[in-house]
Amino acid sequence: MNLLWLAACTSTPPASSKPLPPAQIQKLQQMRLPTKLPVPVDDIKAKNLKDTWGASRSSGRTHEGIDILAPRGTKVYTATEGLIADLRNNNLGGKVVWIIGPAGSWHYYAHLDDHKRGLKVGDYVKKGDLIGYVGNTGNARHTTPHLHYGIYLNGKGRGAVNPFPYLR
Repeated sequence: MNLLWLAACTSTPPASSKPLPPAQIQKLQQMRLPTKLPVPVDDIKAKNLKDTWGASRSSGRTHEGIDILAPRGTKVYTATEGLIADLRNNNLGGKVVWIIGPAGSWHYYAHLDDHKRGLKVGDYVKKGDLIGYVGNTGNARHTTPHLHYGIYLNGKGRGAVNPFPYLR
């Protein structure tokens, strides 16, 4: 198995999948993570966001991101350029997209109603590209539709930082 897959995904890639391109990963690692990122949900302004970082969650967890409320089906765009590193459906986040971005940062988009049609692991996206649609999948199925957006600086799911100050 390709080592880049081990670093990028928590599951074994399908036989038809290609490994993530090392040159693009290296390029992203050498870039700086901007201190200002666009709100990744269509028509939502930064002034309307509520900082939900650190709020208590089930099983003694704390919230490692920000919830951005929007109607189901609202477009979700990537806040940075990067590589689609993982697309999946899981119990916690529901339909999710993981993107490796500048400085090796990992950007997590969860509770999506759906991914953008044709989006696949290994795709290179530019800041502002459509990646999915707001929903309430996973453990959010009994909540108002929203996007959970998280930023991790020490690898996939490691080193969470509050995205709220970045979204201005």
